[in-house]
Amino acid sequence: MTKKICVFCGSNSGYNEIYANAAKQFAKEIVKNNMTLVYGGGKVGIMGIISKEIMDNGGKVIGVIPEFLNNMNLGNKNLTEMKVVSDMHVRKKTMYEISDYFVALPGGIGTFEEITEIITWKQLNIHNKPVAILNINNFYDNYINLLQKSVDEGFMKQVHVSNIIVESDCTKLIDRLKSAKDKQELKFI
Repeated sequence: MTKKICVFCGSNSGYNEIYANAAKQFAKEIVKNNMTLVYGGGKVGIMGIISKEIMDNGGKVIGVIPEFLNNMNLGNKNLTEMKVVSDMHVRKKTMYEISDYFVALPGGIGTFEEITEIITWKQLNIHNKPVAILNINNFYDNYINLLQKSVDEGFMKQVHVSNIIVESDCTKLIDRLKSAKDKQELKFI
């Protein structure tokens, strides 16, 4: 069965083209590994770049977009499948339920919120699916340092940070996701 990889990423492309180029490279790795992309359904920014690249390379993409964003004509019409849902909460729940892996690419507050929630759900044993950060251009260094600071100050356990796969190379990231599927430690709150 084809694995589904949920990617959280920006609806903007950022100022440095390294982000768009890395998204295209990551898209090619997703197709090469016969995975289906699950993402927020947008046609702009990194979201639009990664979905277009996957479709252009013969891959499959499932978009999940809330009705209000779709009504604003922000949804990508060139996907394998588009799920239009009632709101942002249902969007995230749907993405989480149908995905086997989770990866954050650079983005803004929405991306940070999504990856943080999926890490929280893993900590609470709501799921035990691999979670990763594609740390393009050291984008997530401060986020990772913040999580470690939380451990150092006694607000979080080291296992919750250690189970997050962090890579700057998309080939290594996908390899680590696939090998981590059944090897990640069980966590206790």
